Amino acid sequence: MKHIPKINAFYWALIISANTMGETAGDLISQTFNLGYGGGTVALLILFLIVLSISIYSKNQKPLLYWTVITVASTLGTTISDFLSRTLSVTYLGVTQETGYIYATVLLVFALAFTFGIWKWYSKTDTIEGGLSKRTEFLYWLAILTSSTLGTAFGDLLAHDTPLGFAGGTLLLVGLLMVVVLLVFFTTVARELLYWLAIILTHPIGATMGDYLTKPEGMNLGNIKASLVLVFVFIVVIATGKLVLKKQPA
Repeated sequence: MKHIPKINAFYWALIISANTMGETAGDLISQTFNLGYGGGTVALLILFLIVLSISIYSKNQKPLLYWTVITVASTLGTTISDFLSRTLSVTYLGVTQETGYIYATVLLVFALAFTFGIWKWYSKTDTIEGGLSKRTEFLYWLAILTSSTLGTAFGDLLAHDTPLGFAGGTLLLVGLLMVVVLLVFFTTVARELLYWLAIILTHPIGATMGDYLTKPEGMNLGNIKASLVLVFVFIVVIATGKLVLKKQPA
């Protein structure tokens, strides 16, 4: 049985950093490198399957490998979301239009619910707290990928299709995440449920923060500069976490 890294403040800081980096890296691959949403998705899917296979068949859960899969999943989720919302089209009442953020978000909500349903049908005992078998580890990563894709679509929905914009969307999502944090400390709600609620919320936070860094409506750093900045932030968070852990008494 494998266990995910210890869930603490540094874990969530890395999750948000990885999600934000995944948003900018996804745009970098599909837009700046001109692979397109479809081409970028195919390339990243191959990479995701490679690192996922290494993770599943490794004997122990190595932190570096875990965060590599998280980052690749977040990047892949960005390109999948963009492919669903901006490339695919639907026909309604004889009118063909892009799928859009709303359709993509609804579709991904059902996909995530289906993934959790399969997980619970297959095993009611394998959890993030109790440990994951190879099959449930695959379902865990599938849920991470789906929630990443959902988060990107929902973040784009808030940023582009509502008056909130990038900054307002981020503030709303951070507020919702704070509600989850309060539930952790002041209620007896199942920690497994709260974990996944937090995971789902951190993805759109990363998406809107990433867009705020790269888009003209935000800081307009562009995909390359923003990605480099976020890689630096990611490394700083990791280094800080290790430094704090070393100073803690055994």
